[in-house]
Amino acid sequence: MSMSIADSGIRLGLLCLAMAVLAALVYRFTRIGSVRVVPGALVRGAIQLAAISLILAAALAHLWSAVLVLIGMFAAASFTAARRSNSGRSGVWLSAAVLAGIAVVLPLMLISGVVPLEGVAIVPIGGIVMGGAMTATSMAAKRGLDAIDSRYGEVEAALSLGFSQRDARWEVARTAAADALLPGVDQTRTVGLVTLPGAFVGVLLATGSAVQAGAVQILVLAGLLLAQTCAVAVAVELVARGRVYRGRSVRAGRVR
Repeated sequence: MSMSIADSGIRLGLLCLAMAVLAALVYRFTRIGSVRVVPGALVRGAIQLAAISLILAAALAHLWSAVLVLIGMFAAASFTAARRSNSGRSGVWLSAAVLAGIAVVLPLMLISGVVPLEGVAIVPIGGIVMGGAMTATSMAAKRGLDAIDSRYGEVEAALSLGFSQRDARWEVARTAAADALLPGVDQTRTVGLVTLPGAFVGVLLATGSAVQAGAVQILVLAGLLLAQTCAVAVAVELVARGRVYRGRSVRAGRVR
């Protein structure tokens, strides 16, 4: 058995190496970027997964340590959302948007009893939901701020008509930020037809039950949609109120 596992590990490593080399060759001959992009990303991903695997192996044994893992993931998600939105230090407010997504979904899952109050359950489910909230938050904030910068004339027009600062910015930002919800909605609409998400494949391989895999996946998708909706709503509100801003954006009713 140990030889079989070792052989599988060697084959896996060689296959990943071959795919990285092929991707690098495509980069090289098409000149779409540096040949180090894919190999570098894979090496970084492998190191991160190795580290998190060691941490999770110990953390999932206890509920308190699993909660600490979720707190660490939340900190990383908040930082990433702020960085991707290009909102500088004001991006720290986006942690509220990420928190809004996870704070609504995870308690509902736990209270219903669908997800047991165990580290082995709340960390993967919480991580998936938090990742979705993070992506939606960063996209909503970035596109909302981009819209205000590029369409500031419309903001001024709304202000001249008597709109408040918040309402004027909201009208411009909300339509652009709403696009942040489209990937999640499209994923749900095409699941099973175009894509087989990771949760479905993982449960299917682990249990062999397509019904159970489908049930877990629909739970994940429903949680993601709710988390992303809450996160986007809070992110747009923060942008509209000037809590999250960049460059020469308007904050607190004045041009900075």
